[in-house]
Amino acid sequence: MILMETLIQNEYLQFILIIAGSIVFAKIFLFGLMKYIRKITKKTKTDLDDIILGIITKPLYVFIIFIGLYLALKSLSDLIPYFLWLDRLFFVAAVFILSMIFSRILAVFISRWLRVQKKFEKTPQLIAKISSALIYIIAGLVILDYFNIEITPLVAGFGLGGLAVGLALQSTLANFFAGLHIISDQPININDFIEIEGGISGYVEDIGWRSTRIRSLQNKYIIIPNSKLAESVIINESMPQPEMSAVVQCGVAYDSDLEKVERITIDVAQEIQKTVSGAVKNFSPFIRYHTFGDSNINFSVILRVEEPVARYSVIHEFIKALKTRYDREGIEISWPVRKIYQAK
Repeated sequence: MILMETLIQNEYLQFILIIAGSIVFAKIFLFGLMKYIRKITKKTKTDLDDIILGIITKPLYVFIIFIGLYLALKSLSDLIPYFLWLDRLFFVAAVFILSMIFSRILAVFISRWLRVQKKFEKTPQLIAKISSALIYIIAGLVILDYFNIEITPLVAGFGLGGLAVGLALQSTLANFFAGLHIISDQPININDFIEIEGGISGYVEDIGWRSTRIRSLQNKYIIIPNSKLAESVIINESMPQPEMSAVVQCGVAYDSDLEKVERITIDVAQEIQKTVSGAVKNFSPFIRYHTFGDSNINFSVILRVEEPVARYSVIHEFIKALKTRYDREGIEISWPVRKIYQAK
């Protein structure tokens, strides 16, 4: 009995027991989360709670063991002179662990919000980085306040230093704020097919803190600084909807029967709309004569495609089919002709 009391009063044995107890408690806590809480989250209609549970499980497990280590160290009388530093270390570590958890949870909420918004399928990295940075800045301010450090002189110092850094990083900051403008104003969204002045076109892959990445139809990345993109004229062919018209310019000889040309052209276009992949099946194509050209009477054929890229294959198949049908019907597309009159 005396031996048992002696062992219990032994500080180092208490140290080991506290650490072992915290590990056991952490494992029980983890088991409870995995077995009981997960059963509840699986019954809900959304998977958001499952994702959040997966994010916080391991950090909370480590945090419980960390608390046990802190309490175990506080039980040692030899460390009494260092208790102040131990408290400070524990506070700093606890703030950053909690900041990491909140940062990840916020990133999940932002990702889910953007996913339910039209045209968004993945989170632009810029928003995720800004949200994480804000949380860690707040954590830093909390730590400074805990250590009774005056923030006002730091803000003044950072203001002067920020002015110098801002002048040195003027181009980088311009791209950064242009990225914020693009994301907030939403002239383009992730996975939109866009065309930019200068002949650049492709799918928007990502809007970063400095540049926007566009994947061309040749499957190559085009990296455009955000400031340049924000000042460019952009044609967003995915807005307000991906479906769009595909216009083919054509012309027939002046001696052609225009009623027959219209009838045959529409017949070919209707067949293309019904059979070619990417064409809108229920759309009724039409033509519009618009110009007396040098050699032909010119007109436009209006087709309809489901997405911008589909117009290339639809127009390709239409031109082949129309040329074959014109040849069979005897409809002529004239070569450039010039009449020369000789004065007597």
